[in-house]
Amino acid sequence: MHDISILLVEDEKKIAETLKKGLEEQQYEVEIASDGDTGRLFFDNKTYDLVILDVNLPGMNGYELLQHIRGVNQQVPVLMLTALSSTEDKIEGFDSGADDYLVKPFDFAELVVRIRALIKRAQQAAPVGKSLRVNDLVINLDSKEVSRAGKPIQLTAKEFQLLEYMIRNKNRVVSRADIALNVWDIDFDTGTNVIDVYVNFLRKKIDRDYEQKLIHTQVGMGYVLKENS
Repeated sequence: MHDISILLVEDEKKIAETLKKGLEEQQYEVEIASDGDTGRLFFDNKTYDLVILDVNLPGMNGYELLQHIRGVNQQVPVLMLTALSSTEDKIEGFDSGADDYLVKPFDFAELVVRIRALIKRAQQAAPVGKSLRVNDLVINLDSKEVSRAGKPIQLTAKEFQLLEYMIRNKNRVVSRADIALNVWDIDFDTGTNVIDVYVNFLRKKIDRDYEQKLIHTQVGMGYVLKENS
């Protein structure tokens, strides 16, 4: 079984480093993001077993990041870690999609107990084989297999990454800059058409032989993978 990976989004460096050290001693893998925007970038580019999230963050705050996380993944456990202790704060956290809520200052042993409970619950609920589906298009995140209407589709690694990103952001227009940052990990170069080329590669494989088209161009804005009801 793989090591449990945790994304820790915490802007107070001393707290973040202390938690990372303690959790690694508990055999967890921990990555630190020191602001909400970095947290979002990390989350969009890697699969984590658990997210620990502060509320008051530079840039995108914890609630906004949590809403983004839930737009991408409904299953991953999220533990809010915050100095905000009122009932209203907790309700806002849970309404945003948090699974648990721990108020600072807290006992480290209590945090470990909460983490174990959340991960155990998630593992019991996890389906066998992780897959994403839009209409009759299915991609398996474990085997990297793709099919449409039951017919296998062969994709390159980068085509698979692009398709996964578009599915995770289905029904939302993603700009070329979004795609460049999240799929290629590069700042967008306006002089290149590599993204358009890859989108066309995908279209030929995903849409060309099917009446219902999934990938659409929003002129001047980018692309959207639409789920038809």
